[in-house]
Amino acid sequence: MCIQGKYLSLLALPLFLGCQAKEAEAPPLTTTMISSQKPASAVASIARTAQTCWFKSKDKAFRIYRIANEVNSFAGKPRFLIVPRKNPGGLPLLVVEAQQVSGKTSISAFGPLLNTADGRRILGDVNRWSRGETACT
Repeated sequence: MCIQGKYLSLLALPLFLGCQAKEAEAPPLTTTMISSQKPASAVASIARTAQTCWFKSKDKAFRIYRIANEVNSFAGKPRFLIVPRKNPGGLPLLVVEAQQVSGKTSISAFGPLLNTADGRRILGDVNRWSRGETACT
């Protein structure tokens, strides 16, 4: 009976390892950039550009979302959120926040919206805008 259990375990091992490999290939849920601006200024600037490029331009990818600014944060991490248009109090789908780290402003972007077909574009936009660029894609 123990021998059968050992063989069964050995047969299940490749299946388990296969699942582990697939998890490792998943795209990252977060990215971090550095900005020369103060945290509140950096987030406000990125949020203004996102508002212009993603929402005011009527970008199809963002029609079902809205932006919620939380630039005046008491926690020291000013941020803006992308939330469902029909449920603005719902869980955010994208968070872009900034904080002071070792004298520099670290900007993080994370959330499930980054794992969509538009994820790379969103990260590219936020990365460019964190450097002070204002061009839309």
